[in-house]
Amino acid sequence: MNIPSSAPSSARRKPAGRSGKSRPAKERRPVTADPTRDIAFDIVSGVIENRRMLETTLARSSAAQDAEARDRGAAHRLAAATLRHRGTLMAVLEPFLRKEPPEPVRIALLIGACQLLFLETPPHAAVGTTVDLMRRRGLAPFAGLANAVLRKIATGGASLLEGLDQERLNIPAWLWTSWKTFGPGTVRAIARGLSHEAPLDLTLRPGTPVPEGGELLPTGSVRLPAGTRVMDIAGYEEGTFWVQDAAACLPARLLAAQPGERVADLCAAPGGKTAQLALAGAQVTALERDPVRMERLKENIARLRLDVNTVCADAAAWQPEHLFDAILLDAPCSATGTARRHPDALWIKRPRDLKALVESQELLLAAAARMLKPGGRLVYAVCSLQSEEGSEQARKIAGKLGLQPHPFTPEELSDLPEALTPEGWLRTHPGMWPERGGMDGFFAARFVKAD
Repeated sequence: MNIPSSAPSSARRKPAGRSGKSRPAKERRPVTADPTRDIAFDIVSGVIENRRMLETTLARSSAAQDAEARDRGAAHRLAAATLRHRGTLMAVLEPFLRKEPPEPVRIALLIGACQLLFLETPPHAAVGTTVDLMRRRGLAPFAGLANAVLRKIATGGASLLEGLDQERLNIPAWLWTSWKTFGPGTVRAIARGLSHEAPLDLTLRPGTPVPEGGELLPTGSVRLPAGTRVMDIAGYEEGTFWVQDAAACLPARLLAAQPGERVADLCAAPGGKTAQLALAGAQVTALERDPVRMERLKENIARLRLDVNTVCADAAAWQPEHLFDAILLDAPCSATGTARRHPDALWIKRPRDLKALVESQELLLAAAARMLKPGGRLVYAVCSLQSEEGSEQARKIAGKLGLQPHPFTPEELSDLPEALTPEGWLRTHPGMWPERGGMDGFFAARFVKAD
């Protein structure tokens, strides 16, 4: 991806004279507006300094409020690329910094270096726009440092990446250690899968033709190239498809909802799994406790023209009028399996955060068991690569809460046999399908409530 310069060619900075001194401030060209880099700076700062999700920071960015969709999209991709390669960029910058700069300065340098090394931005644009960014953000005393460091990186280019273990550098140490349970080869495969922008996956309504340029995947999803604008795809307004990673569609499919069954989708936003269940003919109740996310779910269901009962409530405390035949619980989790699309997931969570997440999942599982009819089915799923939220959680609840394991069969996962574990669980990860662009990491286990 080439992030363009916002400065016209006539306004680009000229080299300093032989003395090496910068021109006096009064001779410097005016600093031009650059919403793409301002928004990207806000996003990366929010993730690194405040451990705030990328999307949340984007929504809060003052620079993004009046920005055009093109600038917001470019900023999102620039920030995501910076976070995706954060460890490598830190290693590249280190030899050029004699002392630790303030965090905002480092963040600006990361954005500039990312453009030079991974986004094919012309050197004059990457350097000049980063210097201007620092001036707009009150970091003018460090503008000279940024100019010097980024020019050296531009000169060194790809040679600066030689000898760096990028796969290892771009994964926080605690996550790398936790993923060793997959085996050393798989950890490397996961890291490679997280190193590039994810393609766009769609779930189609039955009978909808594959959109132009799309690839029909073995699991039935359709894949388009990274950067494809959803609203530009024919059939968007008519509700013929929705965005959903190929791995994310599997838990609802494995619940195997039947026509007329009363089915609950707990923690349902943004609604992709709800849509799957409704199109299977089930009577679906979609629960979501966050009012903002509930509005998004309702908008998606309305666009898809589906009949769904929506309830804004905390699933852990909600009491239904009738018990359900089947329940899908895609529980809130660390979301480390979605880092291809959301690289911030690697940097906002800490090991101690898992304890609270696991406890929340246990409460939701207990609530789901109470809502389920005897003989009813429960699929528990998380978009996490952490065993505490996946396999360990499944082992803990097996035989408890009246829930008995009901393993998935090879026939049910015949189109993705590598995702079936020896225990009969579903486990996908970003290292799968490398030739097709990978997939998100999901865990799912199925249970039946005792009669």
